[in-house]
Amino acid sequence: MKIGVLALQGDFAEHLAVLSRLGASAREVRLPEDLQGLDGLIIPGGESTTIGKLATDYKLIEPLREFGKTKPIWGTCAGAIFLSKDARRDQPLLGLMDITVARNAFGRQVESFIADLDISVLKDSDKSNPPLRAVFIRAPLIEKVSGNAKALVMLPDGRIVAAEEGTLLATSFHPELTRDDRFHRYFLKKVEKK
Repeated sequence: MKIGVLALQGDFAEHLAVLSRLGASAREVRLPEDLQGLDGLIIPGGESTTIGKLATDYKLIEPLREFGKTKPIWGTCAGAIFLSKDARRDQPLLGLMDITVARNAFGRQVESFIADLDISVLKDSDKSNPPLRAVFIRAPLIEKVSGNAKALVMLPDGRIVAAEEGTLLATSFHPELTRDDRFHRYFLKKVEKK
């Protein structure tokens, strides 16, 4: 299984490290030709407008859209924004996932937080299913899921922080910043099934 990590900006190295620990063949993606031969792609956290601008500059927008029509993509934090159809502002988006995302919905850097979340879909990879420690850093909020998209994880107050639509996955938080690799394993299972 070959997984790419979009390496234009953000915390791509952390995703590569988790994938390597899990035994997946992983490589950085910076140019359209880097997508060739991949089975799935992770778009990391970072700054969504910068990722969009660099993807435009490197002529990656259309190749990424085409890739996402047939292969799994997971966006974390800024990657979730980049995957969305609506970020409530004018910026380059892939428009692949039928979600509306609010940038920096939880506040500035100083309002970053950690929450323990019960995530039912992770039971397949860990029968005990302890709460997942989720790291939120200037995190977006998935305000709305539409069409075939569905809410996957919610905070106790009902706000959506993860969604999926077919082979597309979006998380507001950063699973790559903890030792808990269950979300990465969940994504790899999506890739295996494709």
